[in-house]
Amino acid sequence: MVRLRRRVCLALFLCALFVFGTLMALRTLKPADTFAAAVARAPGLEGAPLADGQHQPWPEEPAAVAAVGSPRAPGPASPEARARGGGGGGSSGPVPVAVSSALHAFYYTWYGTPRFDSRYVHWDHVMVPHWDPKISASYPKGRHDPPDDIGSSFYPALGPYSSRDPAVLDEHMQQLRAAAIGVMVLSWYPPGLADDNGEPSESLVPFILDAAQRYAIKVTFHIQPYKGRDDITVHSNVKYIIDKYGTHEAFYRYKTSTGRSLPLLYIYDSYLTPPEAWANLLTPSGSHSLRHTPHDAVFIALLVEEGHKHDILSAGYDGIYTYFASNGFSYGSSHQNWRAIKAFCDSNNLLFIPSVGPGYIDSSIRPWNNHNTRNRVNGKYYETALQAALVVRPEIVSITSFNEWHEGTQIEKAVPKKTATRLYLDYSPHQPNLYLELTRKWAEHYSKEKEQWLM
Repeated sequence: MVRLRRRVCLALFLCALFVFGTLMALRTLKPADTFAAAVARAPGLEGAPLADGQHQPWPEEPAAVAAVGSPRAPGPASPEARARGGGGGGSSGPVPVAVSSALHAFYYTWYGTPRFDSRYVHWDHVMVPHWDPKISASYPKGRHDPPDDIGSSFYPALGPYSSRDPAVLDEHMQQLRAAAIGVMVLSWYPPGLADDNGEPSESLVPFILDAAQRYAIKVTFHIQPYKGRDDITVHSNVKYIIDKYGTHEAFYRYKTSTGRSLPLLYIYDSYLTPPEAWANLLTPSGSHSLRHTPHDAVFIALLVEEGHKHDILSAGYDGIYTYFASNGFSYGSSHQNWRAIKAFCDSNNLLFIPSVGPGYIDSSIRPWNNHNTRNRVNGKYYETALQAALVVRPEIVSITSFNEWHEGTQIEKAVPKKTATRLYLDYSPHQPNLYLELTRKWAEHYSKEKEQWLM
């Protein structure tokens, strides 16, 4: 009996020792370690979020079909995330898996900050005087004083930024992609030239193309007016653009009705050059014609006044756009005229690209121009413009603009801002990404509408 009791006691002791040892071993394991180990071992979980909010690299995905904008920890996007179109730093929520090449957004690279450009550029915009000295005398003069006082009625979520900042460019690509915008229309001046308030920025184009490629976005050019611009200098500009950038994967090409894939170029303020001069460049018999050459393209002219329709046609242009976001400001920008413009274009084999915008206010730089202000009405103005565009069944819709802050036409994220001397407008009661979300929604609607038109 004594021997049996000893065996039972020994067995109970060993059992207790085993249980105690097991418990102690389990206590040394952290839940995060267990989860991380499981992620590392389990097939198909390579992209799952880790406990600290970071991500394991995802498998390679084609950029053109990768969903983007998934919530993630703040901070710069990893190379892997950029490759699949994802990003950090406040992305805009889930977005469609594809962008729309029928949505073109006007984009500006003229902004600068002391860190990247030695001074503030364009955020310190001068207050433009009225052409009538008597009227001008009644309004403020001088320049804005960033960072709290900028040449805009809205304040960007990124603050007054530099167009040379790679992080800003990456964030802009994320926002464009989140809005389903497939084509960035880059405001462009020839090398060494700029607008009156800016600095040359043509050197940024290669970086913009590379960034756009990572997000499966295309880039085309909005050739701006400059001193001495005419049909001869534009001939050189077009050759320069196509020769230097035409082979880049992000360079936009439009497929014509004849099956050709050609660059599509917007010419701002095209009416400043006589139509007979443009005809030298844009008609097959012109003295320095680009037609049927390696530098041929689809050329889009700005329509302001009604009479410009016939000038554009005789000049040899391929299409019309309206640019201005202020409904009623010009014949071309008036929604009520779009049906007639589209009919004219259809009857003359021209492409009509109406330009829609979320609103308009440029009183921060033109304080005398309040009569052209168009209130955003919490997004209703933008949706009205989009609906007016879709009614005429355009092949392409252009958006004025992604980031023209001076004229208050931006769809880029803006935030509330109040200083001792200024109260900025914002998108309240909605979130800073309101206009990205609206653009995405209408992109989906536009795509469905186009399917019906084809049927």
